[in-house]
Amino acid sequence: MDGILVVDKPQGWTSHDVVDFIRTRFGFKKVGHAGTLDPMATGVLVVLIGSLTKSSSLFSADDKEYEATLTLGAESDTGDADGKISDSGKPANYSRREIEDVFKEFLGEIEQRPPMYSAIKIKGERLYKLARRGIDVAVGSRKICIKNIEITDIKLPEVSFRVTCSKGTYVRSLAVDIGKALGCGAYLSRLKRTRSGRFGIDGAIKIDKIKTMVNPDLERSLIQCGL
Repeated sequence: MDGILVVDKPQGWTSHDVVDFIRTRFGFKKVGHAGTLDPMATGVLVVLIGSLTKSSSLFSADDKEYEATLTLGAESDTGDADGKISDSGKPANYSRREIEDVFKEFLGEIEQRPPMYSAIKIKGERLYKLARRGIDVAVGSRKICIKNIEITDIKLPEVSFRVTCSKGTYVRSLAVDIGKALGCGAYLSRLKRTRSGRFGIDGAIKIDKIKTMVNPDLERSLIQCGL
């Protein structure tokens, strides 16, 4: 059985949890995904089954869209709500115009430093494993592209926004950098991926539904994609 299953990943599950669940439940040998989502995040996870696993890098290269919320005036050691959160001591007393002006600074091609709590490998070891042992590594910045970023709601200290970005963008790092630019600190408190390439949230299947499926049901839900 070959094809693509677009899953609406639930909060608290890792991307590997989703892949492992589908592999085990349906007895597949080859299952992968095209673009990791943090455990805190929800939304579109493109799951590749069978021969499609060989094309993971092609689908991973697609642009992504997210709906997110950042919280100002506080910081997290992981950059998101799953980390250890501390008050920055700098209140988020900003006008909408001030916040919008800072957001505009991040539009286009920018340099971004990946977070220490990430799956990037340094000398063969994942950064998050080093971070858990208290080892700080100098991680070089990389070029990414923020193709669109739009504030959707402001209820201080929270700012909600929608962003379209290139492969390799860490929305956690974007939230932290916006907090630094404002001068009060910030962390990512909510994240939902609404699109990965051609695959949108409207076509994503929830885990609870997949739990009720048998193999013929799943086969009917697979997207066939000729490459």
